Amino acid sequence: MSGLFITIEGIECVGKSTNAKFISDLLNKKNIKTHVTREPGGTALGEKIRKILLFEQNDSISPLGELLLLFAAREKHINEVIKPNLEQGKWVISDRFTDASFAYQGFGRGLGFDQVNQLKQIIQNGFDPDLTFLLDAPIDVIKSRRKLNPNDRFESEDRQFFERVRQGYLQLASVFGDRVKIIDATQSIEQVQAEIQSYLLDFIEKTS
Repeated sequence: MSGLFITIEGIECVGKSTNAKFISDLLNKKNIKTHVTREPGGTALGEKIRKILLFEQNDSISPLGELLLLFAAREKHINEVIKPNLEQGKWVISDRFTDASFAYQGFGRGLGFDQVNQLKQIIQNGFDPDLTFLLDAPIDVIKSRRKLNPNDRFESEDRQFFERVRQGYLQLASVFGDRVKIIDATQSIEQVQAEIQSYLLDFIEKTS
């Protein structure tokens, strides 16, 4: 595969979608073709699973059920979207990937690292992002930016849940520091994007 795989992680309202587009535009200016996608989602099945996970109100979903649905969507996403685009030489930018499963289901839901990692090994077989941006901000900052959607199963969770998710992300960044770059998302959008650009230009130079 000649393309590279970049992911953007973080809790709600940190600007993942905005910065996915920023990264894509910056790479396009460098004559690098891109494909922007998201998780859960990216395929027809993935988008259906996304609706179930985020908005299902009539039936409960266990933490393990969530994890299994996410990896079912991820398997199709990897094999039908991510890898084919990488094989075409495109750089794929995904709004969330497996780090989110570690943070949300492993830490937030309390499943632990090992259960998530077992499924990761089965589904991904060593396939990982080449670079990850973790947009990090305290929970108070996130909640001040917009009112979270009470109909979204994740956004309606309590403060303690999001604190566990955030700490999970930060622990992942400490373990995978070569891949995961922490960006202070409390900064202005201009400062955030300047920092992303600095990391990205250095990454392009190292991989070219």
